[in-house]
Amino acid sequence: MGLQAGGFLPDGHTVVALISFAGAPAAPDPASIYTGSQLIMVKTDGKTFPGGDPWKCITCGLPAANAASRNPQLDYPQPFGDGKRVLAGTNIIDCGSHLLTDTGCTPDQTHIYPIRFNNTADGSGKGGLIRELRIHPDDVHLGFNSVNIANGTYGQYAYFGALAFNPAPTTGVPLSPRYDLTDVSRLFDPTDVQPVSVSPDHPDELVYNPAALSVGELRGFSGDGKEVAYIGYPAESSNIDVFAADLTTGKIRRLTSNPEYTDPIDISPDNNWTVAEDTRGTDRQMFLAGMRGIPPITDLITTSATSSTRNNGQRRFFQPYLIDRYGDRGSYQGQRINAAGDGGPGSVNDPNWNARSDPRWSPDGTSIVYWQALAVPPACGGTNPLPCETSTEPGGRTDRLMIAHLTSRTPLNLPAIAPLASDTVPWGTPYEPGSPVPDRPHPPAGTYTLPGKKQGSAKVEITETPDRANVSSVAVTYTHFSDDGETFLDGTERVTSTRPAITTISVDWFSDLTQTGATNGTKKTSPDGFHLTIDILTNIFQATGTLTTTIDGHAYTQPANGT
Repeated sequence: MGLQAGGFLPDGHTVVALISFAGAPAAPDPASIYTGSQLIMVKTDGKTFPGGDPWKCITCGLPAANAASRNPQLDYPQPFGDGKRVLAGTNIIDCGSHLLTDTGCTPDQTHIYPIRFNNTADGSGKGGLIRELRIHPDDVHLGFNSVNIANGTYGQYAYFGALAFNPAPTTGVPLSPRYDLTDVSRLFDPTDVQPVSVSPDHPDELVYNPAALSVGELRGFSGDGKEVAYIGYPAESSNIDVFAADLTTGKIRRLTSNPEYTDPIDISPDNNWTVAEDTRGTDRQMFLAGMRGIPPITDLITTSATSSTRNNGQRRFFQPYLIDRYGDRGSYQGQRINAAGDGGPGSVNDPNWNARSDPRWSPDGTSIVYWQALAVPPACGGTNPLPCETSTEPGGRTDRLMIAHLTSRTPLNLPAIAPLASDTVPWGTPYEPGSPVPDRPHPPAGTYTLPGKKQGSAKVEITETPDRANVSSVAVTYTHFSDDGETFLDGTERVTSTRPAITTISVDWFSDLTQTGATNGTKKTSPDGFHLTIDILTNIFQATGTLTTTIDGHAYTQPANGT
């Protein structure tokens, strides 16, 4: 990967990007600093920096002492609103009193400080591993995710905390200037209502709670910083969406609902729009999620597997979509940002150029920056039925930075976001370093009834692993089940899940569902079932048997193995 786009600086005309320099002469040539992975700034308005170039390197040539304790990766670069700092990987690049764009921001004035998440009671050690960091708009707080491995399951929780610069730490590693995460909350409460639970009034009934706070992976914040955006427990079976929850009240809104997969998003500075990178239009997920209105019961064990089918290794199927505040509804399914073009090689809507994380709004709400990568082997060519495309970009590059200008928009002029009055998230739980990671509660083994909100019911049989730590299988029988009174579901679905390795999940899926009413469809596996084994970190599709969803006569079938 030779490029990764970041966000806009406060001027709205400069973006940061992670690139890989190649071809620089060896030291002691002064140009030797332009080598390897570096963070740069790029002008988007046709102007140049004082040296005459449309770009300027931020990290090139830093004295070793200025980055002695930095963490290796500089991915997902995000400028702070003060224009003086950039979050990159698990580091903060800081130019002190200078704006990053000023001539006074030179290598000797620039430092790279690591971020440390304490995970021990006495403050010792290197700290916990964190990923997918997102700056809160107040420039003080940070959202992030941390992976946990418990009971043979690979999972993660989202966290929210304050950034505190520590110039001279006395405990923990490194014992050099760093940013510490303080007053951290885990965005999860095991005592709170869970998405699927046993009815408190009827112990033989299950309840689906759409208002339950179930933060899977944190994805960012609203423009005003009052909400946290995240991938949550599905609202409909096999449909992976993004939600937003008020950081104070916990009130939830669903940002996307299209049956395709959504992950990278950014909410506009005025909160009125979401730019989402989504597989919609590709039919990638329709074989799983095309039938709407199925309650998310088998998702107790299928979510990791269904979400992992979105990619083929490094090939993404994302394209950027603009969705208003009220989300997908009826015939409104957002607007593809890069729809114009002839679809040919190198065009703005070339299907072989796929969007990558993360899109970012300009501060005035008139532009969006995103980046794309061209499908390359093994995601194309060889045994893969997708032929490889010859890049039309300069030098045959396979990554490119894109800017979408929303020409009909009036520039926003919003005030700076004041720091939050409290570091505490009331519906989360205070994080205690060194404490055990909690399990996510699930309904215990048993046979239950799930009543339809309008009509019918579902019989649900849940089986647990021998240690009762996880659900191992879910079987559901629907009898004219309807939550909306317009579509009616009949038939059976049974899924069993195992973990051959920590990051690998296998599902054995048997489905024979029929939907009638406003929509007519079926969701059926082959007689021997559908059997998927997939590593949730590499996302290479490998399955036997078939799973086909047919909606109003249109059949959606699964991808071929390895694609």
